[in-house]
Parts: sequence; C-alpha cells; structure tokens
Amino acid sequence: MTLRPATRADLPAILALLADEERVVDPESVTVAEAYEHAFAAIAADPRNELLVLTEGGPDGTVLGCLQATYIPGLGKGGAERALIEAVRVRADRRGAGLGRALMGRAVARARVRGCALVQLTSDKRRDDAHRFYAGLGFEPSHEGFKLRL
Repeated sequence: MTLRPATRADLPAILALLADEERVVDPESVTVAEAYEHAFAAIAADPRNELLVLTEGGPDGTVLGCLQATYIPGLGKGGAERALIEAVRVRADRRGAGLGRALMGRAVARARVRGCALVQLTSDKRRDDAHRFYAGLGFEPSHEGFKLRL
C-alpha cells in the first residue's frame, strides 16, 4: 500500500469513495463538476491542507482510500499545530481488512512528523461503526460539535 498526496487524476476515484457508503462506485461513472475542480485546486495549493490517497499496486495503482488533513495553527497547546482529519473513506468492498487502520496510522504519523500536538476529527453521530473504529485507534470523544449550514 502507498499513501501519497492526491493528484488531479485521482479526483474521480476520490469522489467515488465519498459517494461510496455501502457499495463501490465506479470512478469512470463520476462526473467531476467545476466546483470539485476548484475545491481540489484550492486544497492542492494550500500548504496547510493535504488530500491523501491510499493506493494498491504502487503509487499509480487503484485508489482504495482517502482522507483530507488540515493543519491548523493555534495559540493553544503551546502554539503547536493540530491536525484535523476529515472525509476518511475506504472502498466498501475492502473494508474490514485493516486499510482504514493503515490509512489513519499513516496520517497520524504525518501529523506527528509535522509537530502537531494533537489530531482531531469529526464523525456523523449516526455512524456507530465509524465511532467504534476511531475509538479502537485511541481517539476519545472529547467535545460536542455544532454546525451552522449556510
């Protein structure tokens, strides 16, 4: 398995993973709208953001997982950055084989090398399996989150 920054060529596979809750979505069937193009370009240009993919068969192999890591500077934690991990996905047909654990472990290692004081994430309250997965990795439910849709 290879973990690497995503390229524009990975965008259909990433969007397929984001649409893939219970079944595998074929990346060839995904239409990449202009809004996704803009979002990808903004992430790729921002040194505080990484869109990472986990591939099988080398760097140019099949995309099996993805996540976005955002590094947030702050005055808390002694001025250290914190890593925010979002949009964690593993292909439905490959779940349960340790790929999510590998993906998250490598992302946490990247944050540690960068000097982050903590890694945080959010997960939809309805995703009980995901909550058990994150708890198994050592994440603790420490805060109640709020969102305001605009």
